[in-house]
Amino acid sequence: MRRTEAPDNRIRVLAVADSDSYVKLSAAMLDAFPGQGYTGGLVVVRSPIAPSETQLRAAVEGTGWAGRRIPVLTALQIRGLVRRNRPDTVILNCTGPVVDALAPVLSGAVRGHRLVLVTALPGISVPATEKAWLYRFRTDLFVVHSHREVAEFDSLREKCGATGEVALATLPFLPGAAERRSAPAAGRVVFAAQAKVPEQRVDREAILLALAELAEQRPDLDVVVKLRGRENEAQTHRERFHYEALWREMAGEGRVRDGAVRFAAGAMAEQLTGARGFVTVSSTAALEAIALEVPMVVLTDFGVGAEQINLVFQDSGAFGTLADVRAARFHNPERRWSERNYFHDSTENDWSERLEGLVRRARRGELEARPGLPEGPDQRRARRRSLIRLSVPVAAARSVGALFRRLRAW
Repeated sequence: MRRTEAPDNRIRVLAVADSDSYVKLSAAMLDAFPGQGYTGGLVVVRSPIAPSETQLRAAVEGTGWAGRRIPVLTALQIRGLVRRNRPDTVILNCTGPVVDALAPVLSGAVRGHRLVLVTALPGISVPATEKAWLYRFRTDLFVVHSHREVAEFDSLREKCGATGEVALATLPFLPGAAERRSAPAAGRVVFAAQAKVPEQRVDREAILLALAELAEQRPDLDVVVKLRGRENEAQTHRERFHYEALWREMAGEGRVRDGAVRFAAGAMAEQLTGARGFVTVSSTAALEAIALEVPMVVLTDFGVGAEQINLVFQDSGAFGTLADVRAARFHNPERRWSERNYFHDSTENDWSERLEGLVRRARRGELEARPGLPEGPDQRRARRRSLIRLSVPVAAARSVGALFRRLRAW
């Protein structure tokens, strides 16, 4: 981010992300920046989950950041950047512990300069959790993406005693009507892998077996497992049983035919455009599929609840089972559900007005100080650990993390 003398009606902004999904969100938010626009940049904070070059390219594909160099910096380097450029706002699009660690470091980087701290979540965030708010307690604006999320997080804000505002925005990377109309037909079925669910190996193998059966029964279909990252690439959340590794083992045992199913990384839009069907346990990619009018199955074989991250799809009409997948039966969500969840009219978004109002107040010196978060020894230790992970080389951070785990166990 180079310092730019911007007129008062332009907002000076720095976006900070820590993983591929947050890079994708940040690039899209900057592209859709409100009002008179902005001057600034996008950086990745160095950590064990920082995206690879391949993941970075996929995350910014189709945005104004495609082909541009996105620096990977330590926490201290980002603090120095804030000191030099004095942005009006820093968008902390990072996992909760990273927001919690960076917010106090950056907010005090420039004496007498009141930063507006903004944070957003990269996809489905139902049910809202108190933990998500506590990590983002020091932010001024918390951007979410549906009327349901606004209601849930605003209720929790009052319960937690946070003072930040909750704002509504359309998920910025959802494709528009023009892309739906221009999508060519394709005989493709896409399964969107998710790192956290299902957790058990046997459940993941069941998904692969169903996809393999679909591929064998329907040779006219291109069955694709869309990965968030290859086996050696970090993700926002740790994936215990990687689908590609499981498939290789299952093919070696003769349980599936090698090559029956295709594995792909890169941008989800490439696979979804014109697809015949979409399958997931729980993934924000389901929203991209809805936007592109791709029929889907949100699997219920492994339960419905907060742990499966699929509560939001209740009453949507999108639920189905592995039997539906094997039979290539896909569903279209109910319109009423869509309007309540992520597909509201864009005129209802208020994040731009709220952000511009906060920046104006900060420039006039009228924005109140952030509340202090009640802290104990555990919180301080956790924040120090996070800052260490964000300030040293990745290999060293992993060693430090392993040391902390051993000490905890001891």
